[in-house]
Amino acid sequence: MSTERGNLSINSENIFPIIKKWLYSDQDIFIREMISNGCDAITKLRKLEVMGEYQFPEGTEFSIQVIANPTDKTLKFIDNGIGMTADEIKEYINQIAFSGATDFLNKYKDKANEDQIIGHFGLGFYSAFMVADKVEIESLSYKDGSEAVHWECDGGTEFEMGPSDKSSIGTEITLHLNEDCYEYSNEYRVREVLNKYCSFMPEEIYLVNTDTLLKKDENAKDEEPKPINDTHPLWGKHPNECTEAEYKEFYRKVFNDYKDPLFWIHLNMDYPFNLKGILYFPRLDNKFDTIEGTIKLYNNQVFIADNIKEVIPEFLLLLKGVIDCPDLPLNVSRSALQNDGFVNKISDYITKKVADKLSGMYKTERENYEKYWDDISPFIKFGCIRDEKFAEKMDEYVLYKNIDDKYMTLSECLEENKEKHENTVFYVNARHVQGQYINMFRKAKLDAVYLEQIIDTAFIQHIEQKNEGVHFVRVDADLDKVFTKRTSKADQAVLDEKAEVLQAKLREKTGSDKLVVKVQNLKNTQTSSVLTVAEETKRMEDWMRQMGMSENMEQFKDPGTLVLNANNDLVKIVLDDPDGENSEIVLEQLYDLAKLANAPLSTDEMTKFIERSNRIMLLLAGDKH
Repeated sequence: MSTERGNLSINSENIFPIIKKWLYSDQDIFIREMISNGCDAITKLRKLEVMGEYQFPEGTEFSIQVIANPTDKTLKFIDNGIGMTADEIKEYINQIAFSGATDFLNKYKDKANEDQIIGHFGLGFYSAFMVADKVEIESLSYKDGSEAVHWECDGGTEFEMGPSDKSSIGTEITLHLNEDCYEYSNEYRVREVLNKYCSFMPEEIYLVNTDTLLKKDENAKDEEPKPINDTHPLWGKHPNECTEAEYKEFYRKVFNDYKDPLFWIHLNMDYPFNLKGILYFPRLDNKFDTIEGTIKLYNNQVFIADNIKEVIPEFLLLLKGVIDCPDLPLNVSRSALQNDGFVNKISDYITKKVADKLSGMYKTERENYEKYWDDISPFIKFGCIRDEKFAEKMDEYVLYKNIDDKYMTLSECLEENKEKHENTVFYVNARHVQGQYINMFRKAKLDAVYLEQIIDTAFIQHIEQKNEGVHFVRVDADLDKVFTKRTSKADQAVLDEKAEVLQAKLREKTGSDKLVVKVQNLKNTQTSSVLTVAEETKRMEDWMRQMGMSENMEQFKDPGTLVLNANNDLVKIVLDDPDGENSEIVLEQLYDLAKLANAPLSTDEMTKFIERSNRIMLLLAGDKH
């Protein structure tokens, strides 16, 4: 054939600068597009063989080679797929592919960044011009009598096509990288992109570095080349064919997590849509571990993006997993996905499968469910708050661990404690500073549960809204109901008068005119003083802290209520003689002890507390100085 020159499209603009500018931040995708084209070419040849229109030569092994050449600053993609004739190159490269790329850009180039299309699929072959000044194609069609073809374009709309000396069926694409993109001639950079987008492509991919080959020791043994991808990912198998070891190995490989997952859910659906995947519940070392999930979305084993919240329910993004949905519409904007009925069905299906797995585990493997609870509870609670359908299935299977380390559902908790505090659940939100209150509950044979995670403040409100009449109260918020003895009105009036005197003294000493002092008959005589803060106040403080408004909390901070136990011998000293020689120092010490049991003292408060403690020890030692 003779050499031919021509234009890609009559009256077309030069779209290549637009491609480079618009997709600059996503230029990695050109590698995915090149590999996808190679996979398509091989798939077409496989289908022809199945149809009896072509017979593979003996020993044919399909693959795609990626050759990085740092010396020549080129990147080459070679497949042994269907190949192209000169006429097919004219049709598919010069017309269809170019037209498709033009339509792609015209439709989406004006979209705001937050509304760009998912994954930027559809640009195809012309994505190569994001990184290359010149692109060459060498191709030989599978058809009998075909001549090899050479095609090249320097990034303008003009191309040149002529004969090639290529002797094997398939296509070879060479990208002459522009100066800004020389990084893609580096083996490690290319491997990074291949691992991101092509780890599970359906055809084997081999990465070659020409400089490494040239420097290779002649006496070195040739190692069997290994593909960089897994052509049969675990999610594509039937769950019955997968072993526990395979699930764990896949998890470690994909997510680089040295800790084994707790358990997993294998999604496998063919109707009404095709969806496969594996969702893993990661193990947390403690409640302070950052929960950073990753859900990788694939389309026919081609990576699209991480954490596409328009497709995957938001609460699932706390998990780690892969989802492959060939039916997912790709050439649409994110905003369109939000209102897509098909996508909503996918989201609902995933939510249902996760809820079914968890509720089923509770019903049939409660011991394991309890064992995993501390790790999975943030995820389940977040799901209940954010997803109404998930909450409908899972609210009744939320567990609460009590101060005796027993796990109970809300209904079990309410039933067990209905005679002592009906429809009230007491909870600990910081056991390291609420030890005194926990001991008070244990001595009084009363129950409380641990709710110490960041999400628990919002989750408590969710449960209270769902269960009318049920209230959650912190162990340090209210003593009236469970710890006080019955006291006659007359006796309480006397105690109230004494409380007013002590309140005035403490307010003057601390400078806090909001501090409230109460004197009550508590059942436990060992308890001298307790500081309580209203439940509503504590929730407001927690909310402000989570909203990053800590600097504004001081002006709203409630000093709380100091409850002095009239049945305690130390308190009696102060009550009997509030103006006594040592009453003031004892009163201040009682206040600080109560605060210490509630939260750490400030630096100034701690200094005064230590000085006062030393004075009290001197008094006990008989030193009057």
